[in-house]
Amino acid sequence: MRYFDFLTLRIGEVISDLRINEEIKSPQVRLIGPNGEQVGVISTSTALNLAREANLDLVEVASQAVPPVVKLIDYGKFKYDETVKQRKAKRNQNRAELKEIRFRLKIDDHDFETKENHARKFLQGGDKVKVTIMLRGRERAHPIGGKELLFHLAQDVADISTIESQPRQDGRDIYMTLTPKVKKVHTESEQRRRGEEAKAERLSRQAAHLVAKEKAQAEQTKEEEDAQVEN
Repeated sequence: MRYFDFLTLRIGEVISDLRINEEIKSPQVRLIGPNGEQVGVISTSTALNLAREANLDLVEVASQAVPPVVKLIDYGKFKYDETVKQRKAKRNQNRAELKEIRFRLKIDDHDFETKENHARKFLQGGDKVKVTIMLRGRERAHPIGGKELLFHLAQDVADISTIESQPRQDGRDIYMTLTPKVKKVHTESEQRRRGEEAKAERLSRQAAHLVAKEKAQAEQTKEEEDAQVEN
């Protein structure tokens, strides 16, 4: 395994566990540059100086290696980017449920329209729909018109769905599965959660900005102190 793969492998872990800057106690480290370039084994003090000069952080990405592997990165930005990635991945998870609509082979037009409206409502909500025709007696041996009825329903809702599973008979039933063309709509609680996440992201950006500002002020103070000593 290449050393610069360690940081990629740690994505998704608790990044607060990573040691940064002066928290790194090993006298020597194997340094990776900000673009993944191999710098090699150098003293930790030298690596810290390089980080300060580049206005970056020294982050330990493989503590078990000998010597530990560190990388030059903007740690505040790294934490923020990883938080955003994790939240996006969570939002993009498939939350669709499988709803089922059941009716008889000999269904009248009014009832069929009602079932179709139910299917449309589920599909517009982002859920998959399993449409099942329940067969009786001789219908099981000769389910005439069953598949055609399912195709008729699929055609009526083709503007918002596609057929995921073609009509097929399974014992006493004929069924097919429809999948929505649109993503599942956000409920009120989901919208509230997204609002809270947006607020957390703003706070995270503000915190990263504050850290960068404090670091710049500390560097300026040190430069002024060094200048006074020289004078």
